[in-house]
Amino acid sequence: MIAPAARRTFRLASVVALSVALAYGLAMPLPFMAPLFAVLLTATPAPPPGPKGLLTLLVLVAVTLGIGLLLNPLLLNYPITAVLIIAAGLYLSTYLAVGKGKGLVGTLLSVGLTMIPAAGLMGYALASQVVNSLLIGIAVAVACQWLVQPLFPEPPPAGPKPQPPVVDHERAAWLALRTVLIVLPSVMLAFTNPGMYMPTIMKSVMLAQQGSTMSARAAGRELIGSTFLAGVYAVAFWFALKLLPNLWMFTLWMLLFGIHIASRLYRVVPNRHPPSYWVNVFVTMLILVGPAVQDSTGDDVQGEFVVRFSLFVLVTLYAWGAIVALEWLRGRRSGRGATALAVSP
Repeated sequence: MIAPAARRTFRLASVVALSVALAYGLAMPLPFMAPLFAVLLTATPAPPPGPKGLLTLLVLVAVTLGIGLLLNPLLLNYPITAVLIIAAGLYLSTYLAVGKGKGLVGTLLSVGLTMIPAAGLMGYALASQVVNSLLIGIAVAVACQWLVQPLFPEPPPAGPKPQPPVVDHERAAWLALRTVLIVLPSVMLAFTNPGMYMPTIMKSVMLAQQGSTMSARAAGRELIGSTFLAGVYAVAFWFALKLLPNLWMFTLWMLLFGIHIASRLYRVVPNRHPPSYWVNVFVTMLILVGPAVQDSTGDDVQGEFVVRFSLFVLVTLYAWGAIVALEWLRGRRSGRGATALAVSP
């Protein structure tokens, strides 16, 4: 019988590879969104949602992304007010993810508040296309989960479902403020050129979610290390795909890379990195490879890849610097508070 960790490895890799085949085979808009959501929805060991759960998820996504569409006119006419609303929304989304344990809801709300207004600056039609791409991508990812689940089912839990760690309100509020300071500059940069910096928004959102509960020391190793490793994987994937560039090989290479990364995520291959590290590697690789495949008819695919990866590195370095600076300020404020209590009568 296949061990649970190995079963999860093959399930995650198969769902991502199948979503690549469907998304690119059907020529979906922004097809890399389907495998990206396949990673986000399948990485946590759990059965896929049923039809009712999928409908609920799509309604939730439609509502969160619709908020971004409503911000488009406000961003065009009252940009300062719109940016303040986006900052407040990012704060709320991180508080939901960290303080209330609603990680998926927080991620979707962050995407809706950042990517959709940026796309709307290039036209309402593009913003609607991004919304449709996200909805279709989630539906395709869940459909792939349904197809793969019978082959590699998740074993029933041996005991009660583990509860997410409780984070006190003050800590959750601090982490939410940290996320705003990490994501908002990337959003402002994307407002200057949405077509070029759109993937950077997704990367910054993933960095903020990944680094939300990290210490500054761990952030340096995990954020920067996972980003550079994802770049190495993306380059290797691209040159492997160039040997025989067709959809079948794209799917097979994705399956092989997925097995390689998922085996480390689920500790089939022992390593010292936490699961969030490998999830970020997988997601970043998809964000790098997906647009590169779409740009393969262009004149300078490698140049655009270098620019995109350089932006990711800069965003990652900024995120790490923000975490280090804010943790230093917080530690200094706590030290002053402790000193004041010590000298008070």
